[in-house]
Amino acid sequence: MSRIVSSAPRGPARSNVVRIAQFVAERCALALVTLLLLSVLVFALGQLLPGNIGRAILGPLADARAVAAINHQLGADQPLLAQYLNWSARIVQGDLGTSYAFRAPVAPFIGHALANSAKLAALAFAIVVPLGIAAGVWAALHAGRWLDRTLMIVGMSATVVPEFVSSIVLILVFGVWLRWLPTEAGYPVGTSLAGVLSHLVLPALPLVFVLFGYLARMARAGTVEALDADYTRTAILKGLPRRIVITRHVLRNALPPTITVAATQLGYMVGGLVVVETLFHYQGIGSLIYNAATAKDFPMLEAGVLTVGVVYTGAGLLADMLLVALDPRRRTGGTR
Repeated sequence: MSRIVSSAPRGPARSNVVRIAQFVAERCALALVTLLLLSVLVFALGQLLPGNIGRAILGPLADARAVAAINHQLGADQPLLAQYLNWSARIVQGDLGTSYAFRAPVAPFIGHALANSAKLAALAFAIVVPLGIAAGVWAALHAGRWLDRTLMIVGMSATVVPEFVSSIVLILVFGVWLRWLPTEAGYPVGTSLAGVLSHLVLPALPLVFVLFGYLARMARAGTVEALDADYTRTAILKGLPRRIVITRHVLRNALPPTITVAATQLGYMVGGLVVVETLFHYQGIGSLIYNAATAKDFPMLEAGVLTVGVVYTGAGLLADMLLVALDPRRRTGGTR
């Protein structure tokens, strides 16, 4: 009898584990399908760009026979399907190709640029997430008052300002007129952590402006909804202190969607920084893709765009995992 009683709770727990495993498997399969479609799109766009591979390698004055020979050597004269299969097979094996512009493997350039973009994205993320969530929660706790309206108007106004406008204004104010911060994000090797932050804080601010209003509005909406929920009213009727009600009941249910939405922005912060990286002369993945496109460096361009796609897909998968981890309803299959 004791064995039956002790083993009874295992059913729901095992069901939750199966449900979580199924959710993770579905998201992983969707991510793989997304990457497959992205690889087809990236390869097709690379083929549609004007230019000849052999001519790009040998130069405009090269002999036509030499150009044809190197195209044959690289397989550029094969059918498109054969070219795609060969290219995707090399990508899966970790071979991103050889840059036409640098005559060197693409992978080290991609890795260096991706690391630089990740540093900038991490700083912007560390600033905007706590700032946006705190502003949204504060606005919700003062809903309808002037502070609420001011925060939302300022946040949404900053969101609609283009990045190149806010970047130029920041450069002029803090870099040229006040001379508080460097106008270039690049820093020499061996720079201290404080020096690195001083170089990166100015280009990180346009990203903060773009995402602050969005995250603050999400946090405000979730907090307002949680404040009006039955479980919050029940906690108040039980006589729990306001601080306990806010931290244990309101924020616990209001913030998971905001945090998962913030996780999805990681992809944008890493791969969508072309304007910011160009204005601040920063060697990130965005500027690398732009330079590869202008130089018709197809291997670098295709590898860079595919890398950004992987980052976007990984960020979406991370957001899904966070949603399962932070929201118990996702683990139990319940609804609001």
